[in-house]
Amino acid sequence: MNSAVLTTIAATGFTVAFFHAAIPTHWLPFVLVSRTRGWSRGKTLAVSALAGLGHVALTSVLGLVIAWFGFQLDEHAEDLFPKIAGAVLLLIGAFYFWRQWSGRGVLHHHTPGGQHQARKECGHVHDHIHWEDELKESELGSKKAGDWAAISGLFMMLTLSPCEGFLPVYLSGVQFGWRGFVVLSLILGLGTLAGMLVFTWLTLVGLARFQVQKFERYEAALLGTIFTVLGVLLLIFGHLH
Repeated sequence: MNSAVLTTIAATGFTVAFFHAAIPTHWLPFVLVSRTRGWSRGKTLAVSALAGLGHVALTSVLGLVIAWFGFQLDEHAEDLFPKIAGAVLLLIGAFYFWRQWSGRGVLHHHTPGGQHQARKECGHVHDHIHWEDELKESELGSKKAGDWAAISGLFMMLTLSPCEGFLPVYLSGVQFGWRGFVVLSLILGLGTLAGMLVFTWLTLVGLARFQVQKFERYEAALLGTIFTVLGVLLLIFGHLH
């Protein structure tokens, strides 16, 4: 039973990490900067992987804090913990559904120095992704800055924007102790790097013709669905256990 639960949580974590990384904010800036600077595909993918590792590292540190508090709670309420964790995940799912319903479904990251806003003058609609405009307004889009400045900017942009959607997954894995934390951290890294590198490569070779922006628009609803299902499963597994 425990193996089945951990496998379910790990599969859920991979889904969250991969589809979060598939959102254009995690790969489109690298493609745009690459085109501006004439980087090779290999260099672009390497920079993407480096930034992805920073993204994963900060998320794992935050997950470590959540896991530690979860261990303390599990120690004092072992029998109740699955119910508590399940209820928390249901609340988090409800929060993401509210976020989607209230028009905050896009969890957007900005480039350093770029805060472009949709407005009538630029002819953009509100669900338009403004990366090209933000890059023009930031140091990343300037050829005057060296490659290391651009790489550092991309690294900081992604590192300082942790995958908030994965943090509840760490909570659901608390009952498996440090083994669960390590497994989920590896899953986070695998899913994030896979998503970033796949979509970066597809765009570089001209195969990314589909509208990923439509998926980004419903990110909050997807996370709400995933955490609601995971919360229900934890409550069921806790009851059976």
